Amino acid sequence: MSKFTFIETGIKDLYVIEPTVFGDNRGYFMETYNDEFKPYIKHLDGSPAEFVQDNQSKSKKGVLRGLHFQKNNPQGKLVRCLEGEVYDVAVDLRKDSETYGKWYGVLLSEENKKQFYIPEGFAHGFAVYTDTATFAYKCTRLYDPTDEGGLMWNDPDIGVDWNIPEGLDVLLSEKDKKNPAFKDLDFSF
Repeated sequence: MSKFTFIETGIKDLYVIEPTVFGDNRGYFMETYNDEFKPYIKHLDGSPAEFVQDNQSKSKKGVLRGLHFQKNNPQGKLVRCLEGEVYDVAVDLRKDSETYGKWYGVLLSEENKKQFYIPEGFAHGFAVYTDTATFAYKCTRLYDPTDEGGLMWNDPDIGVDWNIPEGLDVLLSEKDKKNPAFKDLDFSF
């Protein structure tokens, strides 16, 4: 029996994943990763990839992290929200892709327990909608601070609809305030 449902998003290799959750009045149990993922986890060249790093962050309401990517050693990411609620976004930066420059977003929360697989070659970010949110992600490559790339979160050419609730102030890092526009990116996947 499959423990996961892999939902296509309309962008090649980008999936929303719904785990099978077993629950009763005591709580719940679910698997968050197993070998069922292996056919989906690939490097840009199509070769099999494995997760080599796990990360976790906690952010307060209004924080928007992103849109981030690694320029030379792109990371695939399996992300989920452990506590709270975030709107998670991926932008296709693969120049040979039919969906180059297209984005997809999904609500991830402790309630819906959905996961999002963002393959290598995408920019990624999320906005926090609840008082706090704890966010976890697995990565296919180690983080390299010298390889950081960023894309302007509100680039009009991409047109991400972050679904920011009315009255919520967006809080960006100083670094993310300086991310370039899509048309000014100087790399290629």
